[in-house]
Amino acid sequence: MKSPLLRRALMAGVLATASVFGLAATTPAHAQFGGIVYDPSNYAQNVLTAARTLEQINNQVQSLQNEAQSLLNEARNLTALPLSQLQEVQTQFQRTQQLLGQAQRLAYDVHQIDQTFAQSYRGTNLSGSDRQLVADAQGRWRTSVAAFEDALKVQAGVVGNIDGSRASLERLVTASQSATGALQAAQAGNQLVALQSQQLADVTALMAAQGRAQALDMAERAAAKAQAREQLRRFLTPRTGYQPGNARMFRD
Repeated sequence: MKSPLLRRALMAGVLATASVFGLAATTPAHAQFGGIVYDPSNYAQNVLTAARTLEQINNQVQSLQNEAQSLLNEARNLTALPLSQLQEVQTQFQRTQQLLGQAQRLAYDVHQIDQTFAQSYRGTNLSGSDRQLVADAQGRWRTSVAAFEDALKVQAGVVGNIDGSRASLERLVTASQSATGALQAAQAGNQLVALQSQQLADVTALMAAQGRAQALDMAERAAAKAQAREQLRRFLTPRTGYQPGNARMFRD
């Protein structure tokens, strides 16, 4: 769209050209007024040249405005997001990891699990005394109870992270919707993905804690069955009856 100044200049040029050509039909090509030679055709050409020059200047100004707007848009696209929820997400990760690290009696360690199962579950010593059998059974029962307690703690920790995750999600969605450039939108999206990863980690930790408790409970039941069979066998095995012997009631 041409500027008002350009429109006025073009209109003046057209009118001047029409007037000049109208005068040219009734006057000589060269007229002299007070010693000044007036050439109508030359005047019309000068007006048209000035109009074209003004139009070119207007186009250059418009081009400069477009370039300036493009630079502003690029600056917005390179503006970083002022909001960062990374620390909050890392804190929630650490809380869940600490709860898993507090596992009692039997930790999440492959080597320790292998040793414990070899001693107390898979390789249960059924040749020991009755008192030893009872002590082993009590140890396995305590391990199972501790695993259920650990699972409850992890559940409580995951539930405690829900409020923090909700607040972080609300802030990130707000920041994403009000992003002024591509960089801010991308950074908000990356933080939303990180928050989702933290929530998936909480679910994974919860499933691991519950699975651990269930596995230990099933292992404790299997070992208890083997021990019960051994105790039943001992109970049903005939034993040597009473054998009388010499007794001394008084000192010689």
